[in-house]
Amino acid sequence: MALVTRKRLIRLAKGFFPALCRPDDAWALARLAPDEAELYRAMDVRDREHNVAVARRLLERWPDAPDCAVRAALIHDAGKSLRPYNVWERIFTALLERRAPEVEPYPLRTGLTGAWQVRRHHPRYAADRIADPCVARLVGEHHSGTSPWAVRLRAIDAEF
Repeated sequence: MALVTRKRLIRLAKGFFPALCRPDDAWALARLAPDEAELYRAMDVRDREHNVAVARRLLERWPDAPDCAVRAALIHDAGKSLRPYNVWERIFTALLERRAPEVEPYPLRTGLTGAWQVRRHHPRYAADRIADPCVARLVGEHHSGTSPWAVRLRAIDAEF
């Protein structure tokens, strides 16, 4: 996989200029349960746009995808909203993810340790707040799960 792609450059530019983001919030909110919609609305506009793109790609590839997989795609990064969006932290933690120190998910911390926590544990933070067990499981597994829909979600997420 190429380290720098056109999509990644566009996402980087939008990281610095969030006004360029145009998530289809109406499309997303029409599909989400009330608790999921609350998580979706709490996300930064950049994460909402990304999650909508992932959900749409999932439906392009698998038009018969179960509703819970589409909903999971729409909120798979909702755990990141526990921390304000900081583009430099996002870049730093993404580039050095493999060298990140082990950090427990709780208690939530501030500073760089908190940034590492959110990078590593955001699937859990979101999954713990989702009522539907199928959606919660897929969100919680989107970085490491082996179920077919978790694997598909992870592969599409990596494209963006």
